Amino acid sequence: MSNTKNTEEPQGSQDAQESQETRDSQQSSKPTKNNRTTRRPSPIELLRQARGQLAELTGMEAESVSSFEQTEEGWSLEVEVLELERVPDTMSLMASYHVELDPEGLLTGYRRVRRYERGRADAHRSGGR
Repeated sequence: MSNTKNTEEPQGSQDAQESQETRDSQQSSKPTKNNRTTRRPSPIELLRQARGQLAELTGMEAESVSSFEQTEEGWSLEVEVLELERVPDTMSLMASYHVELDPEGLLTGYRRVRRYERGRADAHRSGGR
């Protein structure tokens, strides 16, 4: 019987170790004093957060992200939004919004930089020739 007891003790200590590791990993992603997580979000998470935050602020759903880059202050995105739906769809009004995020993905500012009809392409510029 003492062999059975010895076998159970390592399992119990292994369970305790796994439980401690789980608590440690949960604590590493808990908010810090300034209410931000210590884990750096992935690019996909940043894009999702930006789209969601912009939609919440403007009431308009983002259709796509046309540019995304890291800056000294965090992140900079260009987000395409449907502003006014029309029939036919090619006549709907779209807008490009410049969105700025801090390093953790929280929206720090946005502004509309362009409005256009969905069916219109940008005018081709020939670089002065």
